[in-house]
Amino acid sequence: MNQRIQLASIDDQRNAEARETVRRRISWPANLTPANVTYHSRGHALLIGAAADIYPAARALQGRGLASLTLLVTEPVEKGAESEAAELTGASEPLVTQMLTLEQLSQLRISGYLGAFSARLDDGDAPLDLARALIERDGFDLVLDLAATGHSQRSELLSPGYVVMHWQDVEQRSETLENFAGLVGEFDKPRYFQVNSDLCAHSTSGNIGCTRCLDVCPADAISSIQGRIESHIEIDPYLCQGVGSCTSACPTGAIEFRMPETRRQQDTLSTWLAAYRDAGGQVPVLRFLTHDSQDAERATGVVPAGHVIDAPLEELGAAGHDQWLTALAAGAAEVRIQLHPSMPARLSIFLNDQIAQAHAILDALGHDRARVQLVGVADGVARDALPTLPPLTDAPLYLPEPEKRARLNRVLARLAELGTSSGERTTMPTGAAYGAIQVDRDACTLCHACVSNCPTPALKSGGNTPALSFLEADCVQCGLCEQACPENAITLMPGFLADDARETRHICHEEAAFECINCGKPFATVSTVAAIKHKLAHHPYFAGEAMIRLEMCEDCRVKDVWKTMIRDPDAQLKV
Repeated sequence: MNQRIQLASIDDQRNAEARETVRRRISWPANLTPANVTYHSRGHALLIGAAADIYPAARALQGRGLASLTLLVTEPVEKGAESEAAELTGASEPLVTQMLTLEQLSQLRISGYLGAFSARLDDGDAPLDLARALIERDGFDLVLDLAATGHSQRSELLSPGYVVMHWQDVEQRSETLENFAGLVGEFDKPRYFQVNSDLCAHSTSGNIGCTRCLDVCPADAISSIQGRIESHIEIDPYLCQGVGSCTSACPTGAIEFRMPETRRQQDTLSTWLAAYRDAGGQVPVLRFLTHDSQDAERATGVVPAGHVIDAPLEELGAAGHDQWLTALAAGAAEVRIQLHPSMPARLSIFLNDQIAQAHAILDALGHDRARVQLVGVADGVARDALPTLPPLTDAPLYLPEPEKRARLNRVLARLAELGTSSGERTTMPTGAAYGAIQVDRDACTLCHACVSNCPTPALKSGGNTPALSFLEADCVQCGLCEQACPENAITLMPGFLADDARETRHICHEEAAFECINCGKPFATVSTVAAIKHKLAHHPYFAGEAMIRLEMCEDCRVKDVWKTMIRDPDAQLKV
C-alpha cells in the first residue's frame, strides 16, 4: 500500500465539497455542559521586580479596582527610582513595599493559582508566609512578575492569575496591565479531565510504576500523593489548563480528557472519513490543530486545500499516536499535526516522542512513516500538499471496546492486516508502553505477586493449574510486576512486537501442583513447598515431625495442630 498516487487525478473542488458535506452532517464532538472549576479573586495583587520596573507598573495599576498592591523589590532602589516610589503614596488601595536581598530572592517560592497564591521565603527551618506577614491574609489573588530571572520555580505553563511581563516591552505593556487589572471577581473554566484510579498503573503494594502523566504535564498540575501504603495520582483542576498530553500519555485510559472524550474523538474521525468517501472525496488528510489556530486561519481568510479535514483540539496534546494511527486505519492517506507558536517545551518534547512512536510502529508494520508528520508554524505549503500515498483502506473502522488499550490493539491489528509486518521486536522510544516480560523459570515459584500487582489483564494465573500466562498486547511496561516479584524472576523487554504472537496469550511458567499428603487437595506448587521447607527448616514451630505440616493444605495443617495440642497441651509453650 505504499504505491504512489497520480496527483493529476485529484479534484480539489470535489474534495472541498465532500469536506463541506462532512461538516454539515457530522459535527466535532463537544461537551454541552462540561463540569467547571471556579476561581475567586478579590484583587490582592503581588508585584515582583526591580525598582526601575515595579514602581511605574504599580503606579499604572493604581485606581484600577485592585484591593491591594504588595511590591517585592528585587534590586536596590537607585536614585532615579526614589521619585517613582514617592509618587505611589496616597493611593486609594493599600500599598506595601518589601525589599528582597539576593539571598531572599533565591528563597522565594510562589505556588497556587488565581485567588489562592502562596508566597514564601523558604529558608529551611522557618519559612515566612509573605501574605500573612505583609497584608495579614492567607494568600495573594494574582501575581505580576516583572523579574528578569526565574525565582519561584515557575512552571512551563504559568498558572491562571500568574502574569509575566517585561516592562520595557512598550507595545504589550498597556494590554497586559489592563488584562491583569481585570482579574478580579469569579472566573470559570472547564474541568478538562476525569481520573479512574482503578485503571491507574502508577503504584501498588508500595511500588512506583508508570509516571508518564507526571513527566509530560507542562503545568505541573499532576502530583504523586503518598498514602499509608501506596501512592496515587492527583490532578489539581485549578492548575490544569487542558493541554491533554497526560491523557495521551496514559496507556490504560486512567486519565481521560473530557473536551471531548478520546473515544468520541476516535469515533468521529472514523465517521468523518467514511462520510468523506461517500461524498466522493479523495485522499483525505486529517489535520490536528488547536481551536485557536483554526480561528486565526479563518480570521485571515485562510482556507485549507479540499482534501484537508481539520480535527480541532483544545491543545495538541489531547491527541497522541493512538489517534493518529486510528485515522490511518480508518482510511486517511496522511495525518498532519499543525504546530503553533508559544508551545510549552514539554509539549513539544511530547509530540516529538509521539511522532517517534508512530513512525516506529509504521515501520514495523510495513507502512511509510511519511503518513504521520508535523507541520511547521504557518507552513501553508506543507499543510495543503497532496499526499503522495493513497489511503490504506476504504473500509470503515469500528471500535466497540470502551477500554483505551483494547481500542488501540484493534487499530494496530487493522494496520497489521493492511501492511507487511516485520515479525520482529522493534526498538521504541524510551518509556513507550509496548513490550514483553522475560520470566526466569528456575527462580519463579508461581507466587503470583506479579499477577496481583499487574494493573491490566496482561498477567494471569492458571486457575486450578499452577501457571503464569502473559498477553503482550495488554502490557504497558509499568514495571510493577518486576518490582513485586520476591524472587527477582521478571525482567522487562521493551519494544513493539510486529507479530501475531503479540495478541496471543502464552504460558511463561507452569509446574505440577503439590497435593496435600492427608486429603490430596492441590494447594501449592512443588517448588513453593520446597522453598518454604528450606526457609523454615530451623524454625522451632516446625521442628521434628511438625515439618510435615508444610506438606499439608491449610485445613489439614490446622487439624494437625489441634491434634498435637490435645495429645500434649503444653507443646505450644515449648515453641
